Amino acid sequence: MRKSASLVVGALGAGLLLAGALTAVSVEPGPTAPPSATAPVSSAPPVEAAAADGTGGVIGWGNGLWQQRPVPAGLTAGVAEVRVGGLHALARKADGTVVAWGNNVYGQTVVPAAAQGATALAAGWAHSLALKNGGVVGWGNDWFGQLKIPDAAKSGVTAISSYGYHNLALKQGGQVISWGTRDDVPPEAQSGVTAISVGGDHNLALKNGGVIAWGANEWGQLNVPAAAKSGVTAISAGWDHSLALKSDGTVIAWGNDEYKQSTVPATATGVTAIAAGWTHSVVLLSTGKVIAWGWSNSSAIAVPATAGSGVFAIAAADRFNLALK
Repeated sequence: MRKSASLVVGALGAGLLLAGALTAVSVEPGPTAPPSATAPVSSAPPVEAAAADGTGGVIGWGNGLWQQRPVPAGLTAGVAEVRVGGLHALARKADGTVVAWGNNVYGQTVVPAAAQGATALAAGWAHSLALKNGGVVGWGNDWFGQLKIPDAAKSGVTAISSYGYHNLALKQGGQVISWGTRDDVPPEAQSGVTAISVGGDHNLALKNGGVIAWGANEWGQLNVPAAAKSGVTAISAGWDHSLALKSDGTVIAWGNDEYKQSTVPATATGVTAIAAGWTHSVVLLSTGKVIAWGWSNSSAIAVPATAGSGVFAIAAADRFNLALK
């Protein structure tokens, strides 16, 4: 069930006022709340591949409005996973050490001891999640119960995802659990699911190579194209658009296309990983090169030269991206 959208917007306004700077600089179009996105980790490219242990150094680019830039010292090597939230960013090192940086008005970058040793991460607007020993640990903002981990998500969890104010967890056997502003899960996502991705107010699940979508549909987020109903290997939900990666390396996009975030360029071939942001999209090519498209006034699509080769993982959210190289 979807909790009151008006309550979300009202509370968001109060939260941004508390956070302190956005009202003075927020002149950009888009949704009220900056989201977070998750992206699947691809296999290492053939050139300038990741270290033998599957780790690398963090590259960050984009607006960095909430002190996500520069990337903290100590993340130039040995990082296995990165995630971007609305106000902050997360990295997981090979030994399970979790590092968080950016805005900390809700404690989202104060990593609790219980989250250290994590095997996966997820970042919402101003909260963070870690997966440890099959259970979910959360910290940061809890306006809508994002940190009230359901009993079902305290064991047997294999994957987590977050965006805005709600979360998903994937259980052994393919059952999806949802909590926060949205806690509904359709019957078809109660078993057999192999991947999950949370959007601003919609969700995606991958089952038998086809995409399942539920939640808000103001921008056609739930209108899954026929091409995304089979042969899909990865999914990524943005604020109000979605991406699907096909087994042949092509990308399918749908939902909001106001800023061309759902218009896949011809250069997006041989793709190995996808990340849907707020008003932009990011993909990783088999060559290790990152490309991005969407809102042309956003520095999030200005991919730096350092992300032109050797990249093996990506993450995207509100006008900010991270990559591992």
